[in-house]
Amino acid sequence: MKVVGIIPARYNSTRFPGKPIVDLLGKPMIQHVYENALKASLLDELIIATDDQRILEVAKNFTEKVVLTSYQHKSGTDRIAEVIKDLDFEIVVNIQGDEPLISPLAINEVVNPFFNYQDLKMTTLKCPIKNQEELINPNIVKVVTNKGDYALYFSRSIIPYQFPSHPLGVNYYKHLGLYAYRKKFLLELTNLPPSKLEEDEKLEQLRVLENGYSMLVIETKYESLSVDIPEDLPKIVARLRRGNG
Repeated sequence: MKVVGIIPARYNSTRFPGKPIVDLLGKPMIQHVYENALKASLLDELIIATDDQRILEVAKNFTEKVVLTSYQHKSGTDRIAEVIKDLDFEIVVNIQGDEPLISPLAINEVVNPFFNYQDLKMTTLKCPIKNQEELINPNIVKVVTNKGDYALYFSRSIIPYQFPSHPLGVNYYKHLGLYAYRKKFLLELTNLPPSKLEEDEKLEQLRVLENGYSMLVIETKYESLSVDIPEDLPKIVARLRRGNG
């Protein structure tokens, strides 16, 4: 079973234009992502997919595995679908281009279940929420799962409901935006129109659930940090300086 990792990277982010090529300790952010992902033992191939010539030229300084895609894609998933439609891989991993601290072990975790479950279509990750600040932050997506660890719902709101008597007295989980798909399912998914819940929450993964598909959610200890706005950079730099610890 062949596995490809795709790192979608667009230039015109609403909150942080050009963030894939922002400098982090002498390297562009996208290079940190690429070098960490390259260490994942279950990936047979790793490709950067971008819509912008500036990112393409920067990426060519450290890899030949970079392709220019259409700038009309509305999501990273659509960009990935363009890249993999004619490639011979069964499993596709969507590796976020704004997570320079991504662990290769986390990538292995989303891939590994496909070797054991032939009917599995999609996987992702979660980790425990540890403080009230994360719990109330709408930029940190929450997830609830059933007893079999399949996703029930994702939300920017607090789920399950937070009673005042136990602010962190139940198990709250944040969703980590790392996904793996069977190629056939990924191509089917991108042909579906955006769903109502997806548009309400601005969460693309809800298209999967609203159309009746299952998504296995694996709990991980390899928590990453994403760069959403420029103010996120100092904490990323601090982690990099102390060895991503």
